[in-house]
Amino acid sequence: MIKFQFMLILGLVLIIAGCKQFSEKVVDQSAGLNGGFEVSKNNLPVNWLMYTPKTVPNADFVIVLDTSAFKEGKQSLRFDVKKCTSDGGWGSPGFTSEFTEAGRFKGEGRYKLSFWIKNNRTKYSISAGGVEEQKGDMKTLLLGNDQIDDWHLFEYEIDIPKDRWLRMELNILQPGTFWIDDIKVEKI
Repeated sequence: MIKFQFMLILGLVLIIAGCKQFSEKVVDQSAGLNGGFEVSKNNLPVNWLMYTPKTVPNADFVIVLDTSAFKEGKQSLRFDVKKCTSDGGWGSPGFTSEFTEAGRFKGEGRYKLSFWIKNNRTKYSISAGGVEEQKGDMKTLLLGNDQIDDWHLFEYEIDIPKDRWLRMELNILQPGTFWIDDIKVEKI
C-alpha cells in the first residue's frame, strides 16, 4: 500500500511539473520573422517564444512594444525589469526563436544574424547556434552590462551544421531597461 501511495504521489508531481508553462507564443504565419516586432497580438510580438511575467518565476518586469524608441519601423521591443534572477533560459525575462514561421534557417550553411540594441543598467545575454530536436550547440554571442544610450548594431556569422537549424535567445539577467529591434537573418 505504501509503495502504491508513493507511486501515485510521484506520478501526480510529474504531471503537475510537466504542465508548467515556460513561455508564451502567439503565431501569425504571415508576419514571417517579425524581427522588427511590428506585428503583435495580446501585447506580445508574434512568432517569438516570450519569457513573460506569467512564465518567469521570481521576477518583476513588463514587456513593452515601445513606439517612442525604435531603430526601424514604428516600434521596438523593450524589457523594463525591476527584479529577476540571472538563471537565463526560461528562468529570466527574454525570448527565443527557432524561426519556424520564417522558414527555419536550416543548415548546412552560414548565416548572418544582426540586431540593434540599447541598454540601461541590465546585464543581458544573447546566444545563437545550430539546434535539432532536444539538443544543440548554442554559443554566447554577447554578454554585457554596458550602458548603450544610442542604438548599436551587432552582427555575427553563425555556421549551422547539416540537419540543424538556427536558434537565437535573449535573456535579461539583471534589472534595468533593455531594447532590441530590427533582428535580421541572412544566408551568406
